[in-house]
Amino acid sequence: MLARSAIAARPAGTAVSVASQARNMATLREIQTRLKSVTNISKITASMKMIASTKTTRAQRAMNVARAYGQISNDLLKQAEVEKAEGAKELLVTVSSDKGLCGGIHSSLSRYSRKYIAQNDEVPMVILGDKAKVQIQRVYPKNIKYSFNQLGSTIPTYDESSIIASTILSDKSIEFDNAKLVYNRFVSAISFETEAIECYPVSQIVEAPNFKAYEYQEDILENLNEFLFANSLHWALVEGHAAEMAAKRTAMENATKNAGDMINRLTLQYNRGRQAVITNELIDIITGASAL
Repeated sequence: MLARSAIAARPAGTAVSVASQARNMATLREIQTRLKSVTNISKITASMKMIASTKTTRAQRAMNVARAYGQISNDLLKQAEVEKAEGAKELLVTVSSDKGLCGGIHSSLSRYSRKYIAQNDEVPMVILGDKAKVQIQRVYPKNIKYSFNQLGSTIPTYDESSIIASTILSDKSIEFDNAKLVYNRFVSAISFETEAIECYPVSQIVEAPNFKAYEYQEDILENLNEFLFANSLHWALVEGHAAEMAAKRTAMENATKNAGDMINRLTLQYNRGRQAVITNELIDIITGASAL
């Protein structure tokens, strides 16, 4: 009777074991698929990190040149003690790009701009780059008067900055006296600061207390307004590009590291699951042999 009972109970136990093994194998296949996907992503992020590292080095070289010219213009305004005229109309220019996968660098620009508009709700706005535009136009669509895209693929050139500056200055629908350029200042390979560059018209510069100490020709002033605006705009674009490339490098480095950690966890999980399947198979074989 005992032998017959054991033999009768064996098929039910075997059915349960087979079902358990099937579930374990399905789980292993899911882990294997995910492991393959994460490994491929890790290879992509590692390649993007190397590309961003190369672009960061080039962008820093261009940034050093643009920063030198931009700071000369700023030093001139500071020494002349140029100040914003009372009741002057202001234009807000947010310098962003079209590229993503670079951490919160565009969100920082959007926060700065939204905070400023909240305090000056009627200020007109020009946005360079689609990333900041998408975030800002959800809250303040009426403030955006002009936008430019196709920025961020390469290092910005002075010709591009001049065209943008000329377009803004020649647009009669945008009335302003001063311009505030919001951009990301490159601090180091792992950090940046969102700041603003003040741009003043020639009329305010000439009236500055210490500007009369400089010798100049009247015809130079005709182009000084556009030159100073384009120069500051170029500085903001190039510096922002360098900060973006550095942020992208950091983001891809972190993504590669996280992918590596996930690969290790999935590999351990897969090995444990595979070990459990093999153990169950051995138990079935031993149990079956004992029953015989």
